[in-house]
Amino acid sequence: MTGTVLNVLTVLVGGALGTLLGNRLPQRVRETVMHGLGLATIAIGIQLTLSQLAVAETSLKRLTFIVVLASILVGGLIGELLDLEARLEALGRWLEVRTSGWGKQGGASASSNLDPVSTFSRGFVTASLVFCVGPMTIIGSLRDGASGDYTLLAIKSVLDGFAALAFASSLGIGVIFSTLTIIVYQGSLALGAQWLSTILTNVAIAEMSAAGGILMLGIGFALLEIKRVRVANLLPSIFVAPLLTAVVLPLVARLG
Repeated sequence: MTGTVLNVLTVLVGGALGTLLGNRLPQRVRETVMHGLGLATIAIGIQLTLSQLAVAETSLKRLTFIVVLASILVGGLIGELLDLEARLEALGRWLEVRTSGWGKQGGASASSNLDPVSTFSRGFVTASLVFCVGPMTIIGSLRDGASGDYTLLAIKSVLDGFAALAFASSLGIGVIFSTLTIIVYQGSLALGAQWLSTILTNVAIAEMSAAGGILMLGIGFALLEIKRVRVANLLPSIFVAPLLTAVVLPLVARLG
């Protein structure tokens, strides 16, 4: 759990600095920062998806992308049935009500048509997704929990700290509360590492990460205000991917 604690601390520091900085930035500067984050997120999503598909290609051959596509479709259906996006946004609104005294001091929205509550929720949801969908989260948490090696999470912590600063400067204090998601998600992976390491193969992790890359594309589109994608409703795809991989791998082995 050392890596998760370190990750939480860097996001808290970066988020706090970004929130303070955001109050001093003109609206047009915040908009430019937001658009830069959107472009960077799309670039990372494309790179992540393609690189992880290449990793899985050696084992799943031509079925690699089909597994990811099926994971996105099935995961999206599950997410819509559970309405995860609305639940996360409701949690964001609940957190803002509980912290209304300092939530209103956070960075202003990059979009003038967003009220403070939706801005807070947007920061919370966006940062939570960005900090938790990549392969460093999965592999780093498993290593931390299984052997105490938190090197990968330490690297991720530094990156997340700078990302939190940038996000909070445009989206405000809601970004800081993404630490709750980090604690729950990364903490669960670390605590269950001994068991999860036996079922999450390198191919399964690659498929999970490729699905995460596609989710990051959705986040990027939302940040650029191209299209609001209900990315949280696609989150189950990350967990559907290893299940489908476990089913498809034996079939590929049989077919040669």
